[in-house]
Amino acid sequence: MQGNVGRDTRPEVAFRRALYAVGFRYRKHNRPEPTLRVRADVVLVRARVFVFVDGCFWHGCPEHFRLPSKNAEWWRSKIDRTIARDRAQTDVLLSRGWTVIRVWEHVAVHEAVAAVGRVVLPRITYRAVRHRSAALGRTAMEVDSAEGC
Repeated sequence: MQGNVGRDTRPEVAFRRALYAVGFRYRKHNRPEPTLRVRADVVLVRARVFVFVDGCFWHGCPEHFRLPSKNAEWWRSKIDRTIARDRAQTDVLLSRGWTVIRVWEHVAVHEAVAAVGRVVLPRITYRAVRHRSAALGRTAMEVDSAEGC
């Protein structure tokens, strides 16, 4: 299991590329609060959204996970611990005001990006910045987006 990659997997990289292509800016493998021991695959800090791209095998996908026949008891225990850890991490993040999105690796990239967009886009804040232009004498509106969308 030493050779298994823990970050920058193909589904994760494809998801990040698509997210970037539609204009989202994010941090990867980031711990935004020093006391959190959780690192997500994608963190949209200003929108307070954590996105995890979970592998079907390692995280026990209800649709695709199939228990190996060799050493089945050990694998069942390992996958159960991973699922319990995922739930605990989600609970901690929710209690601290973060939104958690978990995307299975089998989900189409465009669907995953759309799901993130449905959560993040309503969080875009608009703030009116009133300033007087000496030449024009009008009020200007400045748009401040949550993640540069």
